Amino acid sequence: MATMTLDVNEGVHVLSLINNEGENKLNIDVIGEYAAALDQVEQYQGDTALLIRCEHEKTFSTGIDLEWLMSRTDDQRKEFVLAFERVLYRIALLNAPTVVALNGNAYAGGAILASACDFKLMRADLGRFCFPEVNIKIPFTDLMMDIVSLMPDKQALKMLTLTGKPFTGVECEASDVVDAIYPADELQAQAFGLAKMLAEKDRATYTTIRNSMRTSISRHAQALGLAD
Repeated sequence: MATMTLDVNEGVHVLSLINNEGENKLNIDVIGEYAAALDQVEQYQGDTALLIRCEHEKTFSTGIDLEWLMSRTDDQRKEFVLAFERVLYRIALLNAPTVVALNGNAYAGGAILASACDFKLMRADLGRFCFPEVNIKIPFTDLMMDIVSLMPDKQALKMLTLTGKPFTGVECEASDVVDAIYPADELQAQAFGLAKMLAEKDRATYTTIRNSMRTSISRHAQALGLAD
């Protein structure tokens, strides 16, 4: 894979984003790599967890590559949105626990992708979490809105989605947008430790419980062509 790597470390699937110069932006090729990584996790025999991480000094992902997207045809744009939604759906209802370590800025599609994960840890001193869709005139799709609505603090949800205000790590923790914040030199170890603990859970039991709390997501299966 060109923009990410997937390794298994102590039973944890570690998906590392490595397209640092490209700010880990999302296009159809990147989404294809996410899908391939999810295939490997889903097919893994035994208990595990997925950790999505990046060690860029300031950026986790700035979302969809809008310059690339605007250069596509209407049909290609629709194809991309569908592919992205399928990845979001699969992360949200993955048959294993999911953790994301936000080392820096998570904007737009990057923040939506993070929102699909079960647990979100964030760097305390640098980086912003932001849904700028209201400012860039790109509404959320129904699935994306259901994913971002998983956050428990509805005041924070309103501020993030209707004002486009970026939240710092401290603000994210105070509003339960993320589960915890850590200094930069502790974030990756803390995220791995959490993922390792979750990887010891029976994945079938874990995902049954988790998915029962996410019926707003599972209702999209047929529209995405993912229904059994």
